[in-house]
Amino acid sequence: MRLSIGASFRFVALAAAFVVTIMLIVGCAGPGPALAQPAPQDKPPAGRVESFTPPGPDRAVPISRGELIYSFAPIVKKAQPAVVNVFASRVERLPANPLFDDPVFQRFFGGGGGMPGRNMSQSLGSGVIVDQSGLVVTNNHVIEGMTDVKVALADKREISARILLRDPRTDLAVLKLSDGANFPTMELGDSDALEVGDLTLAIGNPFGVGQTVTQGIISALARTHVGISDYGFFIQTDAAINPGNSGGPLVDMSGRVVGINSAIFSKSGGSVGIGFAIPVNMVKSVIVAAKGGGKQVRRAWMGATLQTLSQEIADGLGLDRPTGALLADVDPKGPSAEAGLKRGDVIISVDGQTADDPEAVGYRLATKPLGGQAALGVLRGGKKITTQIRLTPAPETPPRDAVKIKGASPFAGATVVNISPAVIEEMSVQGTTNGVVVSEVDDGTYAQQLNLQRGDVILAVNDQKIETTRDLEKMTAVRPYYWKITLARGGQMFTTVIGG
Repeated sequence: MRLSIGASFRFVALAAAFVVTIMLIVGCAGPGPALAQPAPQDKPPAGRVESFTPPGPDRAVPISRGELIYSFAPIVKKAQPAVVNVFASRVERLPANPLFDDPVFQRFFGGGGGMPGRNMSQSLGSGVIVDQSGLVVTNNHVIEGMTDVKVALADKREISARILLRDPRTDLAVLKLSDGANFPTMELGDSDALEVGDLTLAIGNPFGVGQTVTQGIISALARTHVGISDYGFFIQTDAAINPGNSGGPLVDMSGRVVGINSAIFSKSGGSVGIGFAIPVNMVKSVIVAAKGGGKQVRRAWMGATLQTLSQEIADGLGLDRPTGALLADVDPKGPSAEAGLKRGDVIISVDGQTADDPEAVGYRLATKPLGGQAALGVLRGGKKITTQIRLTPAPETPPRDAVKIKGASPFAGATVVNISPAVIEEMSVQGTTNGVVVSEVDDGTYAQQLNLQRGDVILAVNDQKIETTRDLEKMTAVRPYYWKITLARGGQMFTTVIGG
């Protein structure tokens, strides 16, 4: 079918209007304050967009062709000097001991006997300077178990660093640059102010190729059940994150840190557009602890066990959907009991912020400073109530009474502490309140070859219950014909027999 001249003209006009409309829709990415400004000649037509209301105080939809031509260069120039590469290493010396050749031991604990040797471990990651004195935030897994840490700055300087604080529960660590001052820093933002769809940049050292910038959006917030750390509450982004990016910053359009890139979901090992970052509001509590000289981060203790709601449990409680955190158990001496919480209550908010699951409750309380109170929104018997819970750390009762095991036992080189609510919280002990907990394992020792790990709970030795650190010290002072060891790890119990 042919078109008349008039019809053709109308068709072309409609097509042109359609193209302009599509261009405007494609350009609907909110420019931050550092983005390039529109050219002076690109003024909006009178009467077309003056009544438009931007979606937020710092977000706006492009209103001209000039605003579609932008660059992230000003943001990168502001942020990049504070991003560093982190190189960590450790030399292990392993002793020879034939008692560890037991096949049952190797099945459950790994390792093995044989000749003594040396093993070099290395790690590569990224970090961000958050204080002019040289404080660097990175991931704990980047420097975990490492003894020698160096940091390469954006200006090519390499500086030794010491580890100020490790926080395995959040997978965060704080380093201190050994020399220099007035280092470039990056401002900390507010992760609670983020919205899905916000533009972000990821800066780091992927695969060791050098400092690299990638761009994406916030794909999701409050991602839980990711399995990266104890506080499973992550920012999800599609900015390309690869091995080596760990510890680097996720940056907003004002050049501020809003997260620490920590992990990716990938079947190939490379980025597929699903990356996870620790919210900066959690990072702030770790920085405060490091500046205060603490070796660990103390957080609020609920004194309760929380459980995820299933649809069946929600139906049984008369809830219309399975959202919130169910109190499965309450310590009669803890803050939850003091606040009047009971088994069967469902926590749905913390200080007015929605909590969809136990991870969200834990995260919200963990970012609160100790000494105050938090308001918990609770469902009980189909009614909503609000109660105040004290923000107090878990008690160290009984005292830790740390003991380093010596001699020729399989535990030699391990430091153990008495179990308490504080130790359970700090070391993520699961499934038991008995025994003694491994807090540290020295390199090149029998305990290391036994593959004892921080957080392991020693329950019994040669069928004798271990209730205190002194019990284990006495048991290992003599050398029996064999060692029958029962311990718990990650909520599971193992027993093995090793020749004496």
